[in-house]
Amino acid sequence: MAVEALIEKLKEQVGVERPPRVYEVEKGMIWRFAQALGDSNPLWQDGKYAAKSSYGDIVAPPTFALVLGFEQVVQALAAEPSVTVLHGSTDLETYLTIKPGDTITVTARIANARERPGKMGNMLFVTFDMSYHNQKQEAVARCRQMAIIY
Repeated sequence: MAVEALIEKLKEQVGVERPPRVYEVEKGMIWRFAQALGDSNPLWQDGKYAAKSSYGDIVAPPTFALVLGFEQVVQALAAEPSVTVLHGSTDLETYLTIKPGDTITVTARIANARERPGKMGNMLFVTFDMSYHNQKQEAVARCRQMAIIY
């Protein structure tokens, strides 16, 4: 698939909600995420410390939601090896703390796809909206990410 064909395919998917993905959050996921960030906050790494907090156990860093469902964005954009994908922006709103034992359902959709001419050909600015709900159907977070494709 050529870059132009991928651009057309993504433009056709604007507004289409992808099937929800469900994630069971466990302590190891949170710990590995914090380690990858180099974030040593004991609320997400030290069970004994976190047990004494108002949370009663470790919790996920606020940005943890970004890794849940991200493969949906990657799958939508990585259909062609010759395509270059750049991160444009991320806006994240968090409402509730994610904890071990939570089941998070993520829904994603392409909110917008704008094509612009560039020095190396046409570029596409794709905006993804993602929503995150826990097992109680409570909104946990909302995210809007933009990728630049050429």
